[in-house]
Amino acid sequence: MINQLFTVFLLTMVIHAAETLSYSLRYAGVKLNKIAVALSLTGMLVLVSRTANLIQAPLTAKFIDLAKVDPTFPVLDYLRFVILAATAGTGIAILLFPSFVHIWGRVISKLEVAGSLPRLISSVTIQQLKNAKHYLRKPTFRLHTFRYLEIPKRFIILNILVTAIYTIGVMSSLYAAHLVPGLSTTASQSSGLINGIATILLTIFIDPQIGLITDKAIHNKDYRQQLGKIYVLLMVSRLFGTLVGQLLLVPAALFISWIVQFI
Repeated sequence: MINQLFTVFLLTMVIHAAETLSYSLRYAGVKLNKIAVALSLTGMLVLVSRTANLIQAPLTAKFIDLAKVDPTFPVLDYLRFVILAATAGTGIAILLFPSFVHIWGRVISKLEVAGSLPRLISSVTIQQLKNAKHYLRKPTFRLHTFRYLEIPKRFIILNILVTAIYTIGVMSSLYAAHLVPGLSTTASQSSGLINGIATILLTIFIDPQIGLITDKAIHNKDYRQQLGKIYVLLMVSRLFGTLVGQLLLVPAALFISWIVQFI
């Protein structure tokens, strides 16, 4: 079971790292003035994330099944450990951000030459993969450079909250299934009760703001220099969001377990 837990841990890391690294892809597109091409490549990251989630989800659900037959099984500790993987994956993505900005910049340039994603992938050689090490960059953080980015505090707080909700949405529904075994199937399928709140906040407040920030950078060279720092700030807020998720896991599960009794 420990091996399965670490498999889920690694897959969760991959999911959150891929989602967070989408900022590096967007930034590379802005720097090259190829934002449309960059956004089209986000499908690659989505594919990685969803493929990992395809395997991770049933493996995580199995923890709840084991808890049904073994009352001593520490299901909550397991779920918290999985959420910790989200924090680790986001942290790794932050460290890799400068390197992936350069890597994605190279991919975007190659895609223009290849003309299509299949041709781009088929043209990659072993030597080119080995040369990728030359694009690695050491991350540097200077806190004083983040003071004057003109990002509203409420926007950062919302991003933390949305990330926290998305991080624990499925976990909280699974734990709710453990809390109310008589309605376990209903509870396990009720992550939308939690994620729906995050979706509304993301659609109304977060995505439009990020779009405006990116568009401003495209048309303003001076602001473009600040965009990388803004994205780092947003990624750090995602990191804090995964930590806040630890606090919301049980309350969210209790909320779901209460709601499903009226469905």
